[in-house]
Amino acid sequence: MTAIRMCAAALAFLGCLPAQDLKQFEKNVTEFTLPNGLHFIVVERHVAPVVAFHTYVNAGSVNDPSGQTGIAHMFEHMAFKGTETIGTRNWPAEKTALDEVDSIYDKLEAERNKGSKSDPRAAGLIETQLRMAIERAGAFVEPNAYARIIEENGGAGLNASTGVDATEYFYSLPSNRIELWFLMESQRFLHPVFREFYKERDVVMEEHRMRVESDIQGKLIQVFGSTAFEAHPYRNPPGGWPSDISDLRREDALRFFEKYYVPANITVAIVGDVNPAEAKRMAERYFGPLPARPLPPLIRTEEPPQDGPKTAVVETQAQPLLIEGFKRPSQYDKDDPVFDLVSMILSSGRTSRLYKEMVQDKQIAAAAQAEPMYPGGRYANLFVFFAAPAQGHTVEENQKALDDIIERFKNQKVDAAELERVKAQARVELLSKMDDNTQLASLLTIFYASFGDWRKLFTTLDDYKKVTPEDVQRVARQYFSNRSRTVVYTSQPKAAPAPTRNVPGGQR
Repeated sequence: MTAIRMCAAALAFLGCLPAQDLKQFEKNVTEFTLPNGLHFIVVERHVAPVVAFHTYVNAGSVNDPSGQTGIAHMFEHMAFKGTETIGTRNWPAEKTALDEVDSIYDKLEAERNKGSKSDPRAAGLIETQLRMAIERAGAFVEPNAYARIIEENGGAGLNASTGVDATEYFYSLPSNRIELWFLMESQRFLHPVFREFYKERDVVMEEHRMRVESDIQGKLIQVFGSTAFEAHPYRNPPGGWPSDISDLRREDALRFFEKYYVPANITVAIVGDVNPAEAKRMAERYFGPLPARPLPPLIRTEEPPQDGPKTAVVETQAQPLLIEGFKRPSQYDKDDPVFDLVSMILSSGRTSRLYKEMVQDKQIAAAAQAEPMYPGGRYANLFVFFAAPAQGHTVEENQKALDDIIERFKNQKVDAAELERVKAQARVELLSKMDDNTQLASLLTIFYASFGDWRKLFTTLDDYKKVTPEDVQRVARQYFSNRSRTVVYTSQPKAAPAPTRNVPGGQR
């Protein structure tokens, strides 16, 4: 397919040359920053009477305090619980009940902190009082009120996600309901109430059981992260460690909110049938009252150099799986575009190296994939390979085939035509995402928060164009090193040895 045909098939909004794309796109973009530091990016697209909203908070699980992993994720859940006016039957009475819960919890912690001197009976009595107080507070709750209001007004795609580097909130509304978004979104950051915290904590614990303890892929990913990273908080799962989650307090979520949910640490994108002047007026009205606060500190912990390969095994009767990763620099490194293209050469589509050799030709894998950046990009991270052996084939077979492909990739320069093919593919995939309001809103906030300018979204395409076959080989040789490799895989549990049976007379 020619470049012209690919552009015609994938792009409805943008032209084919990066310079023209950016120039044309900028005509439809309005940017402004409120005095408190909150930044807005507004894109006019009057194709349909719908507007996509995306709020990007520059804080994720990497910012969880020590001993409180999972608190970023917990606050994401709290943000849907409403405000002092949304989600309550009687806020003054509910606030009194919530304060009582905190007071009783303080007593429980004080008893537990006695350690070996703690009185189990006293702790049990306080736990009973706590459960009763939580039930009393719950009686004032109007369940799911926040989400219901949005859905009743035509909202779609209401959701949020907590990653390692950021927390994001997003949904779409009809364009005649734009002001509702400004009201609802601002209120949950102006007046968060953290209602049903301990009920929601149980929900998060259940999520961990389902997604990690009962899911071998989730379990393997968790072990992979904690094995690959020794010191950096990327080693922690985004949802937190169960022992931390079970002890999280409502006041922990409040402290996290006050530290990281500062206006200058938040970016909002609004894309669709919107009037920028009206959007700015409403932003000033609804978000202007958010108090300006200092930006939170950066993560100071650095991952020490890896001095040799690491391996971990997860015993399970489930399907065999393999994850192999190599240390790589952050997204701000000059070679970041090279890693993207390396990933595409190796695993994007049916013509990619991994699919063709492991899935199609040798048929030893049901799936084989490469990811250029894991678990996040803001700090030094990992280039990751994933393989799921086909039925009747082993992890060992897959690892050998994968390592053979990697070695050949390091030693044989990629063909220029193959590299150009993936560059064109990368371009089409990126620009086609930009043609969707929801995906574009997400991309704009990510690029602005990560690089200080959403235009990096366009210049990334220019960065891809500059990558040469020599760059690809250099990066593969430099980073796909046994010294920086981490391998985690599943293994069938070994059968326990048969017990020795004593026979009378010393005979066996």
